[in-house]
Amino acid sequence: MMVFFESEYCVKCGESLGFLPHTLEMSSGKKSGGSVPSNGDGADGNCANRNQHQVCNWLVPSGDSNPFCLSCRLNEMIPDLTIAGNRERWLKLERAKRRCLYTFLRLGLPVETGEDKSRVALRFRFLSDSVNMPPILTGHSNGVITINTAEADGDERERRRVDLHEPYRTLVGHIRHESGHYYWDRLISQSSHLAEFRELFGDETVNYDEALKQYYQQGPAIDWPQRTVTAYASLHPWEDWAETWAHYLHIVDTLETAASFGLGFKKTADENGEPENATSEISGNLDNFEDLMANWIPLTCALNSINRGMGLSDLYPFIITDSVVDKLSFVHELIQAEARHPKACFQNQPNALPEGDRSRLHQPA
Repeated sequence: MMVFFESEYCVKCGESLGFLPHTLEMSSGKKSGGSVPSNGDGADGNCANRNQHQVCNWLVPSGDSNPFCLSCRLNEMIPDLTIAGNRERWLKLERAKRRCLYTFLRLGLPVETGEDKSRVALRFRFLSDSVNMPPILTGHSNGVITINTAEADGDERERRRVDLHEPYRTLVGHIRHESGHYYWDRLISQSSHLAEFRELFGDETVNYDEALKQYYQQGPAIDWPQRTVTAYASLHPWEDWAETWAHYLHIVDTLETAASFGLGFKKTADENGEPENATSEISGNLDNFEDLMANWIPLTCALNSINRGMGLSDLYPFIITDSVVDKLSFVHELIQAEARHPKACFQNQPNALPEGDRSRLHQPA
């Protein structure tokens, strides 16, 4: 029976399902038990946010005294659940966050610093606009990713996408983009990679506020389609990096999913141009950048064509130029280098706020 990353129960047998972040696997157990047996001697249990609010399907390792899973421990503030519709918005936000965190784990990226207090751990705040308060802006600051809960409403998100002339706007895209700012601080700032970053993306010391003002007054740089993956990426080197980072995560997640389904392409000619009638499966190897690009371009062409056949917008409405490929390659090599070094992931996280203090939930980030 097929199950999905968001599945909580098997629709055929009724068994409880949960995701084990330490093994990157879905695990099953008896629904009536309230917890899912682990592969070891103990038993991994449901996250408290599943038991109390039905917004999580990740598991807590056996022997862990923290009632929250590794994903929910990253929450500093959650939506005010006394407001109608906020539980459903929170569920959508959590699903997007967990999909992003899966990719971080899959790639071996650091999320928590453990005892290293010189680095800032990743945190999340899901906040709502309130009367007589400045609007909540989605963004990143000092390790904290803030998402306006209004983005979880499809109609509001679409309105903002149209107003901002964006081809794409999703919760997963928001989190992947903002995580790029976090990982710029973690992996590039004051590192040996900074010089190469500046060669590809530009000088990040350029005044950001002035660049932001110019972008919204005059629009994107006229040559942005040749240099950057999106118009917004032309605003400033930091945004170019964050957009490129997000697109790299789009690529590896989508290709891994396609490979898991055994998708492939029909080859009509071999490398020498001779006629051939064979199918080449999409590679699940995320280590080779050339393989990623060789699979990504034909996959997006196929998926865009399928969407058009259904009368939908392109799934991936972007063009990857040689300049963007060079930047994506830089992201890839940086992640590969990071994965070769030991790090502490998801250590010593505080408990997530069960419902939060309303006076804190509505403060601007």
